[in-house]
Amino acid sequence: MSVTQQQVLDSLARIKSPRGVALTNANVLSPISASDGKVFFSINVDAAEARAWESVRAEAEAAVRGIPGVTTVLVALTAERKAGAAPPPPPQPSRGTPGVQPVHAHKPPQGGQSPMARQSEIPGVAAVIAVASGKGGVGKSTTALNLALGLRDLGLKVGLLDADIYGPSVPRLTGLHEKPELDGERKMIPLRRFGLAIMSIGFLVEEETAMIWRGPMVMSAVTQMLRDVAWGTLDVLVVDMPPGTGDAQLTLAQNVPLKGAVIVSTPQDLSLIDARRGLAMFKKVNVPVLGIVENMSYFQCPHCGTKSDIFGHGGARHEAEKLGVPFLGEIPLHMAIRATSDAGNPVVDSEPDGPHAAIYRAIAGQVRDQLKGVIAAA
Repeated sequence: MSVTQQQVLDSLARIKSPRGVALTNANVLSPISASDGKVFFSINVDAAEARAWESVRAEAEAAVRGIPGVTTVLVALTAERKAGAAPPPPPQPSRGTPGVQPVHAHKPPQGGQSPMARQSEIPGVAAVIAVASGKGGVGKSTTALNLALGLRDLGLKVGLLDADIYGPSVPRLTGLHEKPELDGERKMIPLRRFGLAIMSIGFLVEEETAMIWRGPMVMSAVTQMLRDVAWGTLDVLVVDMPPGTGDAQLTLAQNVPLKGAVIVSTPQDLSLIDARRGLAMFKKVNVPVLGIVENMSYFQCPHCGTKSDIFGHGGARHEAEKLGVPFLGEIPLHMAIRATSDAGNPVVDSEPDGPHAAIYRAIAGQVRDQLKGVIAAA
């Protein structure tokens, strides 16, 4: 049974806002996404009123969940502070609902406390690492997935979180399109394939959906993907970050004590400029940089064996040496990597004895060696 936007609106019309008007008349609802039993929308309010609206968010989620045919509901409460307004009080933790909890944008630390003081470990997860890039189109998601598989091949329990809110690629790269279910604590159960625990915002929205989200919505979604997922016991959680240095990166760094970041770049100068920005951002928030990967490093003709440096060559290695961070390795531009990724069968799993799988495992080995102490302690 399909669920329509009008059915969702009808259910929300019965809920009163803190001002006593129907939720549908309060001018706070985002456009509603309702497709294939999955419903997603946000309630956008001023940060000063966020605490009063949290109970409304929970009511809205419960009401929509009661519509026949609804299987998954995500209701984000996003709060933005108006210019010149005093910062809102910290939100109280909410229990028993899987919806996105409120995250206040640009909230200054109180009493001189560092924003990083809000960090807390994810229960059962020994190490969280980010795979990031300064710009899009450099093969970051493919690298993140194959790195996770390389860590798996080294005997570690590994999870993969697709935090690229605007352009989630992991559903396509893994061939997974099912909806996550909820456990007894109403946390989402990650999907499993290739021996990995996998979660992506792409499992909750349609592939063609345009994610036109403001900063607070991105921050809320990243927080939920971290906290409202039953990750179980993991040695490493690999987080595929969106490109750039924005809200998602800051939210991740402030939420969990990242054990390191892997920067992915192509050899050309334009990509390296952006990679420097990403590296500088992680250093600024005291996240260790595990190293730089040069993706699309060269093209080797499958017929004659000739190497061609299409995007230049060695730029990432030189940048790593210049900045004093490890250089993790070179990944070639090759049809096999592209084809297996598009087919949802990543090369480390589909061609485990091939040369490209060996490269990814070598990179994974260097990452594992840097995390050994953390994993052993956990």
